[in-house]
Amino acid sequence: MTIEFHPPAFARHLWKTIAPRTKARYLYKANLCLLCAAIALSGCDDLPRGRAESQPPAPAAFALLGQASFRTGTEFEGTEIGGLSGITYDSERDLYYAISDDRQAPGFPRFYTLNIDLDPFGVTPVAVTPVTDNNGRPFGEFQVDLEGIARTSDRTLWISSEGDLRFSVSPFLQSFSLSGQAIASLPLPEKFLPDRDRRRGIRHNLAFESLALTPDGRYLFSATENALVQDGPIADTRQGSPSRLLRCDLDTRRCDREYIYLTEAIADEPNPADGFKSNGLVELVALDERRLLSLERSYSAGVGNTIRLFAIDLTAATPIEQIDAIQWPLDPAIVPVEKRLVLDLNSLGIPLDNLEGMTWGPPLPDGRRSLVLVSDNNFNPFQFTQIIVFSVDPDSL
Repeated sequence: MTIEFHPPAFARHLWKTIAPRTKARYLYKANLCLLCAAIALSGCDDLPRGRAESQPPAPAAFALLGQASFRTGTEFEGTEIGGLSGITYDSERDLYYAISDDRQAPGFPRFYTLNIDLDPFGVTPVAVTPVTDNNGRPFGEFQVDLEGIARTSDRTLWISSEGDLRFSVSPFLQSFSLSGQAIASLPLPEKFLPDRDRRRGIRHNLAFESLALTPDGRYLFSATENALVQDGPIADTRQGSPSRLLRCDLDTRRCDREYIYLTEAIADEPNPADGFKSNGLVELVALDERRLLSLERSYSAGVGNTIRLFAIDLTAATPIEQIDAIQWPLDPAIVPVEKRLVLDLNSLGIPLDNLEGMTWGPPLPDGRRSLVLVSDNNFNPFQFTQIIVFSVDPDSL
């Protein structure tokens, strides 16, 4: 395989020209630093198996077990592996399902079944499954933007979609069979649904990225990546954004609790100064019904990604489901979700791509838990699909 070098300015032009499928907000990711990272981590063979890399040590609570990567353009069963925005573990089959947010022809909404071996470390795709509506029909172009996925104990999947405000497509939290067919949706609170003038509801591409089930399977958590329109601003380099964290009771099929989750500010100023920048809450995994881990992904053009993992606690947070619009700056009477930084992935000393998905994996022989992260490459030739696995000490969290 021949890898051609392109200076950053030309690379950005090339990316805009040859790959219109990507989300517009990531057009500036074709910078030299990320190109070098992709070259360093991408496999050069034609087999659809992620290549393992040697790892530096991680903080005490987290031991880095391994990582693998697929270069953009890697194909499996007639599809391009990419856009992996969420991942979940099937303990019965000891396999993982990774959702792809591909929604533009010639692609289609789908999830991949992956086998992740820890010794020796490697990732192998096993199957690809189309995601269809409740009549078994394929979703139309831009009709869904699938981001989160969670496997239940009754052998179904919950999947979140951000929708697409450009085409007046609303978001959803919906259950699917393991064969990919829609079963039922959860009714979303009205405040999350955009009105005609877009003065209320989710923002485009900043909606339900995250999805997590509690261990007992009763509660499903999701959150907006940034604030609802009526709740406050999106994140910038001076301040974070008040995302809404949503709890849904699957026994009653009602979304019954909401809390404010304050994201961090964007980590770096972009270069050039008017380049794209963002930070958002992109994933959750649950320890129990009050304690979770949250994943935030910050990106600045010309700089790259900053990925941080937080332990969060809902115990003291103020329920806000009765409040349609919060005041900003935040009213002192509203206590947000408690957060504590537990891992800055940039401290690991490895190149990081656009990590957006996270799930608990199987328990480990020493009593620790495995934690798996996956990146969305945006089908960008200057990015890569990255899968990282940690060993985690739950007691330390």
